[in-house]
Amino acid sequence: MALLELENVHTYYGHIHALKGISLKVNEGEVVTLIGANGAGKSTTLRTISGLARPRMGKIMLEGVLLNNVPPHKITRMGVGHVPEGRRIFPELTVRENLEMGGFSVPRQQLQERMEYVFQLFPRIKERLNQLGGTLSGGEQQMLAMARGLLLNPRILLLDEPSMGLAPVLVDQVFDVIHQLHAKGTTILLVEQNARMALQVADRGYILQSGQIVMADSAKALQNSEVVRKAYLGEE
Repeated sequence: MALLELENVHTYYGHIHALKGISLKVNEGEVVTLIGANGAGKSTTLRTISGLARPRMGKIMLEGVLLNNVPPHKITRMGVGHVPEGRRIFPELTVRENLEMGGFSVPRQQLQERMEYVFQLFPRIKERLNQLGGTLSGGEQQMLAMARGLLLNPRILLLDEPSMGLAPVLVDQVFDVIHQLHAKGTTILLVEQNARMALQVADRGYILQSGQIVMADSAKALQNSEVVRKAYLGEE
């Protein structure tokens, strides 16, 4: 059984039909990436999984348990961590307070252990513990958002555009962390504009176009696909 499965999911924003029958699977320990142009439905897919948007049709299952009508905070407690696009940290709180807000439901002793774990992944965050979130650089804010998402020890981590707006050296750092998480067996569903980097780190990928999946294959096969190389990797 897949850890996460979507079956014929349709999501609407008012009258806009954003997802038109999405079906996908993420197995335990996999990194799976969703690739597509702006407006293809990538972020909506993640928001629908985490309960921030509601599907009008179809099923979303976490190890066979239906998530369709579960409130977002309960989906988080069931093990779905969501690091949204645009970081969404609390700029007026310190880094430590941001992390504590992320780990609100974790017992104190466990929270300390999880903090130590994320500090190993993001040593820069440990150095900035008493700084206000709003004074961090864009790259540091992204690392803080990812660290906060990992504090709950999620069974699957939804990452929405982690490299957006970052300098190339920081993009490399973010993807290095994704590599490390993959090596440790963390299950990740990754939405990413940088298709080349996403396919390098993923096991499998789905191509979204206008709210529908138009291709699905191993990351290696997608990298070698002429269609993908022309449309998403900028190759002639």
